[in-house]
Amino acid sequence: MTETPPPAPPSTDRAAAFPAPPVQAVVLAGGQGSRLRPYTDDRPKPMVEIPGTGLPIIGHQLAWLAAEGVTDVVVSCGHLAEVLREWLAGAVLPLRVTTVVEDEPLGRGGGLKYAARHLPCPERSWYATNGDVWTRFPLREMAAFHAERGATATLALARPRIPWGAVETNELGQVLDFVEAPPSPYLINAGVYVFAPEFAALLPDVGDHERTTFPRLARERRLAGFPLPLGAYWRAIDTAKDLEAAARELAAHSGL
Repeated sequence: MTETPPPAPPSTDRAAAFPAPPVQAVVLAGGQGSRLRPYTDDRPKPMVEIPGTGLPIIGHQLAWLAAEGVTDVVVSCGHLAEVLREWLAGAVLPLRVTTVVEDEPLGRGGGLKYAARHLPCPERSWYATNGDVWTRFPLREMAAFHAERGATATLALARPRIPWGAVETNELGQVLDFVEAPPSPYLINAGVYVFAPEFAALLPDVGDHERTTFPRLARERRLAGFPLPLGAYWRAIDTAKDLEAAARELAAHSGL
């Protein structure tokens, strides 16, 4: 039986005060996933299965997006694209999926721009997510946050746990306590976004939008950051340890 993290809590009435949330999204699924080898020797990273679920990462993503009202997704493929396309073609999916493959490497920003050209409604806002993120939180609330601020782009922000134990000391340098895997004092880009329709035109044709478009929007105060709600599930699957941690978290939730 497939188990997933609990669904996101229902959106509040605040979301209803703003334009309808996006119903289209781009999933960036072209990375090689070198740190996940040997799992990615014969499949792209989004096709790696979350242990105990029977579904690859992208299967969880598509189920979440559909539950949040998304009806159309463009999947940007790259490394071992045919493996991903074959799975998508044979799977029973809860939404419509279009796959695109770059003729030549365009970089993260260029790849995002290329994929956005294939969205069914370019005049409407859209979501985007990295293909290695397993998460559950209310996307409609993020869309309302984005609209409320009149942002051109909004990033979801996570506060991951530091993978090492921390040591607390006092002003005299005496050790007071040990804290296992404390939350980071910094927020990070969680790899989930809301974009206004005009955002696609600001992306580079080739290159990295996080070095060009995002800094420009930040200087112009058109870039917003949406902190994930307290208790929201989020994990980026970068290494084999992340897969193991996801399986433990799933087992703890399901009571297995």
